Amino acid sequence: MRQRNIVLHGLLAAALVAAVAGCGSSEKAAEAQNNTSDAATATSAADLGGMDALIKAAQAEGQLNVITLPPDWANYGEIIETFSKKYNIKVNSDNPDGSSQDEINAVKSLKGQDRAPDVLDLGGAFAQSGAKEGLFANYKVATWADIPDSQKESGGAWYNDYGGYISIGCDAKKIPVCPTTFADLKKPEYKGKVALNGDPTKSGSAFAGVFAAALANGGSFTNIQPGIDYFAALKKSGNYIPVESTPATIEKGETPISIDWDYLNAGYTKKLAEKGIDWKVAVPSDGIYGNFYCQAINKTAPHPAAARLWEEFLYSDEGQNLWLKGYARPVRLPKMSESGKADTALVAQLPKVEAKAEFPTTDQIDGAKKVLTDGWTKALTG
Repeated sequence: MRQRNIVLHGLLAAALVAAVAGCGSSEKAAEAQNNTSDAATATSAADLGGMDALIKAAQAEGQLNVITLPPDWANYGEIIETFSKKYNIKVNSDNPDGSSQDEINAVKSLKGQDRAPDVLDLGGAFAQSGAKEGLFANYKVATWADIPDSQKESGGAWYNDYGGYISIGCDAKKIPVCPTTFADLKKPEYKGKVALNGDPTKSGSAFAGVFAAALANGGSFTNIQPGIDYFAALKKSGNYIPVESTPATIEKGETPISIDWDYLNAGYTKKLAEKGIDWKVAVPSDGIYGNFYCQAINKTAPHPAAARLWEEFLYSDEGQNLWLKGYARPVRLPKMSESGKADTALVAQLPKVEAKAEFPTTDQIDGAKKVLTDGWTKALTG
């Protein structure tokens, strides 16, 4: 249109240009609206005509809303930047330090608004409860077959993305002998030093920490109560402090011992070393608990095409290796290792685990979540 403006003259020509431009703009707007409408119900890229069509629709939307994704969590900073540059889509990141429960709350409270989250990264218990409430859209990524059946909802409402094992991080410059087991954490020398990454009734990582403690103290996937009792006793002794552990609190010396996912604790090591902190990480042999976080698409996402493209990116070889770069174990790692598509140098840097973890079922997680929700506050304040 710009070249035509150079050679056209007079009011009639100008009017014609305006009319044609307006028509073109309307057509493009209508096309974008149709693509978005189709994307909102698409259960795979094929429903939109393939990946090229999905990319086109997502770029027409131009934005993606993510929530509770700290840049230093499983390498999300680089993942977001890579996706944004690759597809020329602006990523709006809200409440990066929030919890899985905050994500569910945002889906409900911001429904119908442009700033509602498009995609979610949730602890398993929250993904399952959200799916039961009908909050998520069914969508299957191109690499769907690589995700084990036990690690995805059969209709595509949620699917595991990356995972790891509960670990104990320790500031070796402040703690003469770092603990390596849950039994160690009871020792009097750790008074006022042990923390979780948040409130276990709201935070997936803290929930997993309590589950790991249960396994270390005679509990099971059907009995999380020993984990609750463990932390109640740890608080009574003064060892456990109800302060959310973050890189900032570690740096300040407020939480020199942190029970958290191994990929988070391991991921903090380099950053903390720059601050003069010698951060050691151990997967406790008496409470080996591994699990995954889950991806889900908001059923009423304001940018449904971009939401689906985001999932395709995360589950591509590129996206999975970016999680691996952040010390997280991507769900497609076994298949990618078999095919030679996993970065072997990144695999080698993962924290060592002495035994293979088993994963709780959906019903077991639901049961544990209910027991924890009902009893955590009372146990720790009683």
